[in-house]
Amino acid sequence: MGCLHGGFMKYFCLLALVAFSALSHANNSLPNNRHIAVVGNAQISATPDIAVIHLEVESLKGSSAEAKTDVDDRVNKLLAGLGKFKVDEKNVSASSIATAPVYSYGDNNKRVLDGYRASRNLTITLNKLDNLNALMDFALSVKIDEIDRVELKSSKEVELKNEASALAVANATEKGRMLASAFGATLGSVYSIGSAEDGSYGRYGANSGIERIEVTGSRLAKPRVTGKYLQENMVFSASVGVVFDLEVNQ
Repeated sequence: MGCLHGGFMKYFCLLALVAFSALSHANNSLPNNRHIAVVGNAQISATPDIAVIHLEVESLKGSSAEAKTDVDDRVNKLLAGLGKFKVDEKNVSASSIATAPVYSYGDNNKRVLDGYRASRNLTITLNKLDNLNALMDFALSVKIDEIDRVELKSSKEVELKNEASALAVANATEKGRMLASAFGATLGSVYSIGSAEDGSYGRYGANSGIERIEVTGSRLAKPRVTGKYLQENMVFSASVGVVFDLEVNQ
Protein backbone atom coordinates (compact mmCIF):
# COMPACT_ATOMS: atom_id res chain seq x y z
CA MET A 1 0.00 0.00 0.00
CA GLY A 2 2.88 2.30 0.85
CA CYS A 3 4.42 1.61 -2.54
CA LEU A 4 1.14 2.46 -4.24
CA HIS A 5 0.87 5.64 -2.22
CA GLY A 6 4.45 6.61 -3.05
CA GLY A 7 3.87 5.88 -6.76
CA PHE A 8 0.70 7.99 -6.77
CA MET A 9 2.47 10.94 -5.15
CA LYS A 10 5.33 10.68 -7.62
CA TYR A 11 2.82 10.62 -10.53
CA PHE A 12 0.94 13.60 -9.06
CA CYS A 13 4.14 15.60 -8.68
CA LEU A 14 5.08 14.83 -12.28
CA LEU A 15 1.69 16.08 -13.51
CA ALA A 16 2.03 19.25 -11.46
CA LEU A 17 5.50 19.87 -12.89
CA VAL A 18 4.25 19.42 -16.48
CA ALA A 19 1.30 21.77 -15.88
CA PHE A 20 3.58 24.40 -14.32
CA SER A 21 6.01 24.14 -17.24
CA ALA A 22 3.18 24.55 -19.78
CA LEU A 23 1.82 27.56 -17.92
CA SER A 24 5.27 29.14 -17.74
CA HIS A 25 5.78 28.54 -21.47
CA ALA A 26 2.40 30.11 -22.31
CA ASN A 27 3.28 33.24 -20.34
CA ASN A 28 6.67 33.64 -22.02
CA SER A 29 5.06 35.73 -24.81
CA LEU A 30 4.26 38.51 -22.32
CA PRO A 31 6.82 40.64 -20.46
CA ASN A 32 7.18 40.52 -16.69
CA ASN A 33 6.93 44.29 -16.37
CA ARG A 34 3.79 46.37 -16.92
CA HIS A 35 2.44 45.97 -20.44
CA ILE A 36 -0.64 46.30 -22.63
CA ALA A 37 -1.76 43.96 -25.44
CA VAL A 38 -3.96 45.37 -28.21
CA VAL A 39 -5.27 44.29 -31.61
CA GLY A 40 -5.34 46.80 -34.45
CA ASN A 41 -7.86 46.49 -37.28
CA ALA A 42 -8.36 48.26 -40.60
CA GLN A 43 -10.47 48.04 -43.75
CA ILE A 44 -10.08 49.60 -47.20
CA SER A 45 -12.78 49.63 -49.89
CA ALA A 46 -11.94 49.36 -53.58
CA THR A 47 -13.84 48.97 -56.82
CA PRO A 48 -13.00 45.74 -58.70
CA ASP A 49 -11.45 46.25 -62.13
CA ILE A 50 -10.61 42.67 -63.13
CA ALA A 51 -12.84 39.64 -63.73
CA VAL A 52 -11.49 36.09 -63.80
CA ILE A 53 -14.04 33.93 -65.62
CA HIS A 54 -13.96 30.14 -65.21
CA LEU A 55 -15.62 28.22 -68.04
CA GLU A 56 -16.31 24.57 -68.75
CA VAL A 57 -17.20 22.92 -72.04
CA GLU A 58 -18.15 19.28 -72.56
CA SER A 59 -19.61 17.08 -75.25
CA LEU A 60 -21.19 13.62 -75.30
CA LYS A 61 -20.80 11.72 -78.57
CA GLY A 62 -20.68 8.18 -79.87
CA SER A 63 -16.88 8.07 -79.85
CA SER A 64 -14.06 9.80 -77.99
CA ALA A 65 -12.77 11.32 -81.23
CA GLU A 66 -16.15 12.87 -82.04
CA ALA A 67 -16.54 14.27 -78.53
CA LYS A 68 -13.01 15.72 -78.58
CA THR A 69 -13.53 17.30 -82.00
CA ASP A 70 -16.77 18.92 -80.85
CA VAL A 71 -15.11 20.39 -77.75
CA ASP A 72 -12.11 21.59 -79.77
CA ASP A 73 -14.39 23.32 -82.29
CA ARG A 74 -16.30 25.19 -79.59
CA VAL A 75 -13.15 26.22 -77.74
CA ASN A 76 -11.57 27.45 -80.99
CA LYS A 77 -14.65 29.56 -81.75
CA LEU A 78 -14.42 31.09 -78.28
CA LEU A 79 -10.71 31.86 -78.62
CA ALA A 80 -11.19 33.33 -82.10
CA GLY A 81 -13.71 35.85 -80.79
CA LEU A 82 -11.89 37.05 -77.66
CA GLY A 83 -10.02 39.80 -79.48
CA LYS A 84 -13.09 42.03 -79.66
CA PHE A 85 -13.23 41.94 -75.84
CA LYS A 86 -9.59 43.11 -75.54
CA VAL A 87 -8.44 39.68 -74.31
CA ASP A 88 -5.11 38.36 -75.61
CA GLU A 89 -3.59 34.89 -75.35
CA LYS A 90 -1.62 35.59 -72.16
CA ASN A 91 -4.93 36.19 -70.36
CA VAL A 92 -6.35 32.78 -71.32
CA SER A 93 -5.44 29.41 -69.85
CA ALA A 94 -6.97 26.04 -70.66
CA SER A 95 -6.68 22.58 -69.17
CA SER A 96 -5.85 19.52 -71.22
CA ILE A 97 -8.88 17.88 -72.75
CA ALA A 98 -10.17 14.77 -70.97
CA THR A 99 -12.35 11.98 -72.36
CA ALA A 100 -14.18 9.17 -70.59
CA PRO A 101 -16.91 6.62 -71.35
CA VAL A 102 -20.38 7.29 -69.95
CA TYR A 103 -22.53 4.40 -68.76
CA SER A 104 -26.08 3.99 -67.55
CA TYR A 105 -27.86 0.98 -66.07
CA GLY A 106 -30.91 -0.48 -67.77
CA ASP A 107 -33.04 -3.54 -67.15
CA ASN A 108 -31.63 -6.16 -64.82
CA ASN A 109 -29.05 -3.59 -63.71
CA LYS A 110 -27.14 -4.18 -66.92
CA ARG A 111 -24.53 -1.55 -67.74
CA VAL A 112 -25.08 0.20 -71.06
CA LEU A 113 -22.58 2.45 -72.85
CA ASP A 114 -24.23 5.80 -73.58
CA GLY A 115 -21.26 7.33 -75.36
CA TYR A 116 -18.07 9.22 -74.61
CA ARG A 117 -17.74 12.55 -72.86
CA ALA A 118 -14.97 15.05 -73.56
CA SER A 119 -14.47 18.05 -71.31
CA ARG A 120 -12.16 21.02 -70.94
CA ASN A 121 -11.85 23.92 -68.48
CA LEU A 122 -10.83 27.44 -69.45
CA THR A 123 -9.96 30.56 -67.45
CA ILE A 124 -10.18 34.05 -68.95
CA THR A 125 -8.87 37.20 -67.28
CA LEU A 126 -10.82 40.25 -68.40
CA ASN A 127 -9.27 43.66 -67.73
CA LYS A 128 -12.18 45.69 -69.07
CA LEU A 129 -15.22 45.03 -66.90
CA ASP A 130 -17.55 46.88 -69.24
CA ASN A 131 -17.23 43.84 -71.51
CA LEU A 132 -18.10 41.24 -68.86
CA ASN A 133 -21.76 40.74 -69.73
CA ALA A 134 -21.11 40.69 -73.48
CA LEU A 135 -18.26 38.21 -73.06
CA MET A 136 -20.43 35.80 -71.09
CA ASP A 137 -23.19 36.08 -73.70
CA PHE A 138 -20.64 35.34 -76.42
CA ALA A 139 -19.31 32.30 -74.54
CA LEU A 140 -22.81 30.86 -74.29
CA SER A 141 -23.49 31.64 -77.95
CA VAL A 142 -20.58 29.42 -79.05
CA LYS A 143 -21.99 26.63 -76.88
CA ILE A 144 -19.69 26.85 -73.89
CA ASP A 145 -21.74 24.70 -71.53
CA GLU A 146 -21.15 26.39 -68.22
CA ILE A 147 -19.90 29.62 -66.72
CA ASP A 148 -18.66 27.98 -63.56
CA ARG A 149 -17.85 31.14 -61.60
CA VAL A 150 -16.60 34.70 -61.93
CA GLU A 151 -14.08 36.19 -59.51
CA LEU A 152 -13.98 39.96 -59.23
CA LYS A 153 -10.56 41.33 -58.28
CA SER A 154 -8.53 44.51 -58.07
CA SER A 155 -5.35 45.11 -60.05
CA LYS A 156 -4.03 46.97 -56.98
CA GLU A 157 -4.61 44.05 -54.60
CA VAL A 158 -1.02 43.92 -53.28
CA GLU A 159 -0.86 47.68 -52.66
CA LEU A 160 -4.28 47.71 -50.98
CA LYS A 161 -3.37 44.80 -48.69
CA ASN A 162 -0.15 46.55 -47.68
CA GLU A 163 -2.06 49.76 -47.03
CA ALA A 164 -4.61 47.92 -44.89
CA SER A 165 -1.78 46.32 -42.88
CA ALA A 166 -0.14 49.71 -42.30
CA LEU A 167 -3.46 51.15 -41.14
CA ALA A 168 -3.96 48.18 -38.77
CA VAL A 169 -0.55 48.90 -37.21
CA ALA A 170 -1.47 52.57 -36.81
CA ASN A 171 -4.80 51.55 -35.28
CA ALA A 172 -3.05 49.28 -32.75
CA THR A 173 -0.69 52.09 -31.76
CA GLU A 174 -3.54 54.56 -31.35
CA LYS A 175 -5.56 52.08 -29.26
CA GLY A 176 -2.57 51.42 -27.02
CA ARG A 177 -1.82 55.13 -26.59
CA MET A 178 -5.47 55.94 -25.78
CA LEU A 179 -5.84 53.14 -23.22
CA ALA A 180 -2.52 53.92 -21.55
CA SER A 181 -3.45 57.59 -21.25
CA ALA A 182 -6.86 56.71 -19.80
CA PHE A 183 -5.13 54.85 -16.95
CA GLY A 184 -2.52 57.53 -16.32
CA ALA A 185 0.32 55.76 -18.10
CA THR A 186 2.44 56.33 -21.19
CA LEU A 187 2.76 53.87 -24.05
CA GLY A 188 6.27 52.44 -24.18
CA SER A 189 8.19 50.59 -26.86
CA VAL A 190 6.93 47.53 -28.73
CA TYR A 191 7.65 44.27 -26.87
CA SER A 192 6.28 41.84 -29.47
CA ILE A 193 4.17 41.71 -32.62
CA GLY A 194 1.77 38.83 -33.10
CA SER A 195 0.74 37.24 -36.38
CA ALA A 196 -0.99 39.57 -38.82
CA GLU A 197 -4.08 38.54 -40.77
CA ASP A 198 -5.48 39.96 -43.97
CA GLY A 199 -8.30 39.15 -46.35
CA SER A 200 -10.68 40.51 -48.95
CA TYR A 201 -14.34 40.04 -49.81
CA GLY A 202 -17.16 41.59 -51.82
CA ARG A 203 -19.30 44.07 -49.94
CA TYR A 204 -22.48 42.14 -50.75
CA GLY A 205 -21.03 38.63 -50.52
CA ALA A 206 -21.47 35.96 -53.16
CA ASN A 207 -23.83 36.72 -56.01
CA SER A 208 -25.48 33.45 -56.99
CA GLY A 209 -26.43 34.84 -60.38
CA ILE A 210 -22.79 35.32 -61.30
CA GLU A 211 -21.26 32.46 -59.33
CA ARG A 212 -22.95 29.77 -61.38
CA ILE A 213 -24.81 30.11 -64.67
CA GLU A 214 -25.91 26.89 -66.34
CA VAL A 215 -27.51 26.50 -69.73
CA THR A 216 -30.91 24.93 -69.15
CA GLY A 217 -34.16 24.85 -71.07
CA SER A 218 -36.02 26.76 -68.39
CA ARG A 219 -33.42 29.54 -68.37
CA LEU A 220 -33.48 29.92 -72.14
CA ALA A 221 -37.26 30.01 -72.18
CA LYS A 222 -37.39 33.07 -69.94
CA PRO A 223 -37.33 36.61 -71.37
CA ARG A 224 -33.77 37.86 -71.67
CA VAL A 225 -32.83 40.45 -69.08
CA THR A 226 -29.35 41.92 -68.87
CA GLY A 227 -27.97 41.10 -65.43
CA LYS A 228 -26.00 43.26 -63.06
CA TYR A 229 -22.80 41.39 -62.26
CA LEU A 230 -20.65 43.76 -60.22
CA GLN A 231 -20.43 44.13 -56.50
CA GLU A 232 -20.43 47.77 -55.44
CA ASN A 233 -16.95 47.37 -53.99
CA MET A 234 -14.42 45.04 -52.45
CA VAL A 235 -13.13 45.24 -48.90
CA PHE A 236 -9.52 44.53 -47.93
CA SER A 237 -9.11 43.94 -44.20
CA ALA A 238 -6.13 43.47 -41.90
CA SER A 239 -5.52 42.91 -38.20
CA VAL A 240 -2.38 42.71 -36.06
CA GLY A 241 -1.74 41.97 -32.38
CA VAL A 242 0.88 44.04 -30.54
CA VAL A 243 2.24 44.03 -26.98
CA PHE A 244 3.59 47.38 -25.72
CA ASP A 245 5.54 48.18 -22.58
CA LEU A 246 3.83 50.62 -20.23
CA GLU A 247 5.57 53.53 -18.57
CA VAL A 248 3.63 54.36 -15.42
CA ASN A 249 3.65 58.00 -14.41
CA GLN A 250 4.75 58.32 -10.79
